[in-house]
Amino acid sequence: MPTLRGRADLRGAAAKPGSEPKPLTQFKLAQVRRPELERPLAVVTIDNGADHTKPTVFGRSAFESLDRVLGELESGDWAALVITGKPYFFSAGADLDEFSRASPDLAREGSRTGHELFGRIQALRYPTVAAINGACLGGGVELAFHCDARTISTAVRHFACPECLLGIVPGWGGTQLTPRLVEAETAIEFVVESPLRQNRMLDGRRAHELGFADRLLEPAEFVDESIAYAVELVTRRPEPRPGVRPPDTPLADVFQQARARLDDAVHGAAPAPYRALDLIEGALSGWSLEEGYRAEEDAIAELLPSPEAQASLYAFDLVERRAKKRPSLDAEPRTVTKVGIVGAGLMATQLAALFVRRLELPLVIADVDEQALERARGAIEAELAGLVAKGRYEEGKARFLASLVHTTTGRAEFAGCELVLEAVFEQLELKQTVFAELEAVVGPSCVLATNTSALSVTAIAAGLEHPERLVGMHFFNPVGLLPLVEIVRGERTDDATVATAADLTAKLHKRPLLVQDAPAFVVNRILTRLLSVVLAALERGNSIEETDEAILRLGLPMAPSVLLQLVGPRVALHVLETLNDVYPDRFPLSQTLANYAEGHEEISVVDRSPLSPDEILETALAAIADEIRHLLDEGVVPTAADVDTALILGAGFPFWLGGITKHIEQVGISERMPS
Repeated sequence: MPTLRGRADLRGAAAKPGSEPKPLTQFKLAQVRRPELERPLAVVTIDNGADHTKPTVFGRSAFESLDRVLGELESGDWAALVITGKPYFFSAGADLDEFSRASPDLAREGSRTGHELFGRIQALRYPTVAAINGACLGGGVELAFHCDARTISTAVRHFACPECLLGIVPGWGGTQLTPRLVEAETAIEFVVESPLRQNRMLDGRRAHELGFADRLLEPAEFVDESIAYAVELVTRRPEPRPGVRPPDTPLADVFQQARARLDDAVHGAAPAPYRALDLIEGALSGWSLEEGYRAEEDAIAELLPSPEAQASLYAFDLVERRAKKRPSLDAEPRTVTKVGIVGAGLMATQLAALFVRRLELPLVIADVDEQALERARGAIEAELAGLVAKGRYEEGKARFLASLVHTTTGRAEFAGCELVLEAVFEQLELKQTVFAELEAVVGPSCVLATNTSALSVTAIAAGLEHPERLVGMHFFNPVGLLPLVEIVRGERTDDATVATAADLTAKLHKRPLLVQDAPAFVVNRILTRLLSVVLAALERGNSIEETDEAILRLGLPMAPSVLLQLVGPRVALHVLETLNDVYPDRFPLSQTLANYAEGHEEISVVDRSPLSPDEILETALAAIADEIRHLLDEGVVPTAADVDTALILGAGFPFWLGGITKHIEQVGISERMPS
């Protein structure tokens, strides 16, 4: 097979002929007079002249603009400086388009330029305040840390340094300034661990609580109050900032424990987070700021051109650009004002909680078991109460959301729904019965959706009077964590139905991926092919520990044995049997998995010829590559980029694999396989 990604249509972010030019970020200087001050106050706004859908980023043109403004700030007679952003954005950090395919020398130069420019802000002879009014990521955080003080808005929802997710480290001072600003454990979590947990971010309140910001302000008068705070720094001697509290345990133990957690998370597969830990430790071991900056530059020069970083940049582009685009369809989505869910099991309950929180619409949940309905309602109310305890909701809002949920053992209450999602057991006849009952009560424009993980959407719709309004909406477990929803088009599903499902998915803050109807769709099909390799190795005499160790070398979020327990052996067996019916050569049945599904832990060894970990991993990668080829040949998705997007968002494949196809190319699997 010559290449998998030869069919991918995403090759980086260079502008294509005829495409809209990217807005250029500029630092815009304004003069503000205050009666308390003899000299003017400088207010610098980071802006690119575009709306909130196009964030401000730091590239060559931005740094040239900052250099010019710094000349004015250094030569003028200013009382203080306030730096803020355009509405909704302080800055999204580095322009990743300019980072792709960077050589070591260019990477080092880019890191040094940021150090020098931000260092000039730090060296200004008057107070400086970063007024963080909106999303503040990566280089935006590092710029803010070079200021004397920071204000942050309660409206901020995204404050983070995501570099380790991208296979690099903060390269403009983040690893050196963070541990000088907050406690060591907080610095490690912020720089190293949170990016690896689905890029977990802080909001404004939490950033203030942890010590990243000095003042927490409401958004209405945020800039004016930030200017007032700068005036306060000029006219009064500020209280000295309390020093960073030393950790309760010795620093050496703090970092030893952090490395152990990192081993558990990435299994040595990604160099960047280990390098970031080293840099933070160096900052706390007595390095001067200049020594730390040089160490960051060395790290960036080594990491940015690496396969892991280049794969990560490709993956980031997929997730942040490609996955946010809606499917191109010849119909508009229908309006949805009431939704329904059939089923009250664990998955259905997770979906119900998500629906009521994100949509804030009346929700009907139906099940034949009254106790299951009571458990579902209790779980939803408990989740809402937890959000109240965290300060995310007021009690009145939680009560309102809970009041939207109605439970029933019948079908009549679905009459007013515009979309009903089925989440019952994976049995074709049962699902067909459910939809036949629904079709008898819902209106003619109601979209019917199935959360099936492997069954044919076309087969489920076969007995319906209007099969064109049935669509697959395959969510992934845990629902709250994994953002992918496979929107599965059956043979007769119409565009309006697909558009409505995709639109609802986006309103749930999930990412829709349109796939054609095929056994197990994309993610489960690839994961089952991987599981087949693992099961075959076990049945050749390899231990669970050996197979887990081999696959974990990819840096996956969990071992195959853990994933199997999360999915459930019965569900995994159902998917395997579904695939075996259609592709018996590639998905052989496994007695071991059948044993697991029956509650027995017996491994059915058929051939005492165990493989080495290297052989297991190479066999697994070859199997995945082969299955991706079949998916593309069958037209389940049009490009390898869609497969990569699906595995990142639906299975937690790490960014530094580039989804999977880029990694397969990097290790040469594609070239070694027959066409």
